[in-house]
Amino acid sequence: MVTYLSRFTITIIGLLVIIQSTPSTSSPNNSVQLLLLSTTHIHIHSVIDFGAKGDGIHYDTAAIQSAIDACPPGNKPCEVRFPPGEYLTATIRLKSHVTLNIHEDATLLGGPRIEDYPEESSRWYVVLAENATDVGITGGGVVDGQAMKFVVTKNEIKNVMVSWNHTGACSGDECRPRLVGFLGCRNVNVWNVRLREPAYWCLHIVRCDNTFIRDMSIYGDFNTPNNDGIDIEDSNNTVITRVQIDTGDDAICPKTYTGPLYNLTATDSWIRTKSSAIKLGSASWFDFKALVFDNITIVESHRGLGFQIRDGGNVSDVTFSNINISTRYYDPSWWGRAEPIYVTTCPRDTKTKEGTISNLLFVNITAKSENGVFLSGSKHGLLKNLSFINMNVTYKRWTNYMGGLVDYRPGCQGLVNHSSAGIIMEHIEGLEVKNVNMKWHGDQSSSWSNPLDFRPWTVNDISLLNFHSDFDNSDGNVAS
Repeated sequence: MVTYLSRFTITIIGLLVIIQSTPSTSSPNNSVQLLLLSTTHIHIHSVIDFGAKGDGIHYDTAAIQSAIDACPPGNKPCEVRFPPGEYLTATIRLKSHVTLNIHEDATLLGGPRIEDYPEESSRWYVVLAENATDVGITGGGVVDGQAMKFVVTKNEIKNVMVSWNHTGACSGDECRPRLVGFLGCRNVNVWNVRLREPAYWCLHIVRCDNTFIRDMSIYGDFNTPNNDGIDIEDSNNTVITRVQIDTGDDAICPKTYTGPLYNLTATDSWIRTKSSAIKLGSASWFDFKALVFDNITIVESHRGLGFQIRDGGNVSDVTFSNINISTRYYDPSWWGRAEPIYVTTCPRDTKTKEGTISNLLFVNITAKSENGVFLSGSKHGLLKNLSFINMNVTYKRWTNYMGGLVDYRPGCQGLVNHSSAGIIMEHIEGLEVKNVNMKWHGDQSSSWSNPLDFRPWTVNDISLLNFHSDFDNSDGNVAS
């Protein structure tokens, strides 16, 4: 029986006052216009009223889906609420104008069985919205993918994970479910929620327009591969702000598979990862344009700001500003070699063309790192018009992992022996370095080669203004 609470509506009446204080040519008198906005009803359904137990043992899938499906048709907003408890579920599907509201003491638990997910592996999510408008998740609670139930062997370097490829549903060793997916949606809002322990990618935004992700956190086991934080794929007009991401694999990862990606802004966030904190690619069949990353702190990550352009798409007009970076070595089975900044384009294989990367601005960057900056274009995929302005970089080794390697993965040349340098450059047309200070920790300076390492015939049009390179003999903890 559905109680009064499940049918409860909130009524919001808005009053808009527009005061016209300057006389217009058409009306000599000042006027005041009062516009009464239409009344908005928010329908509220509690999953408890539809039979959910919330004990974390019995599956509540049917009850949750019934609460969603009971939301009225049309453009009427609806909240599906989860009171305190643990709700075990197979895939649940959102529809337009529905927001999941998970109480701060409630957890939505993803099922660990293959039968908990749809037949098509492309729809393996705990929470899935397809072709929906005005959808979201909030409430302060948790969505948990129970990643530890997918671990075959725990390993401090990298866990060995379950793969459901034996079923034929998908191939490779990344055959397990994602946590939350919005596919082909408009007006997506994810805020005030904790996404935890994904077995694979965590928050997946695919072919969406107008997405707002804010005031939320993502936690993935640090030793679990492929548990990306936020993957933005073929989507436009995306804003990410005030998020905290602590995970094993890439944290914020724009990709292009079937179309271009435009207008992505990420600000005021904190990241730690065993892979790249911010990475464009490696899926890059279409263009990336107009991306801004500002006021972001990156700590103890394997790579800071990364570009892996491998499939012929082009990148242009990207700004990184006010970024604080700390990068260190982890085991080389993870992509990355402690580069604070890594910009590369090369073909994934012999069948792939080369894309270009142009008009990049790095401004107000502070980095403490075990390795240098790596800027590598390719013969037919140049890096063009790169600017580094107001940048302070301190180089110091503090782990025992082997250095002296350049990482071109995936594809390209793989791992290549190369002495460490402040900035390694190849296949660049247009590079501005202005107000850049490079410091080398004195007791290990012999392990580094040159501040700037490049072959003149592959790098053209360089401008150096107020560039300094010196030893740092302080005893401070550079890794902090």
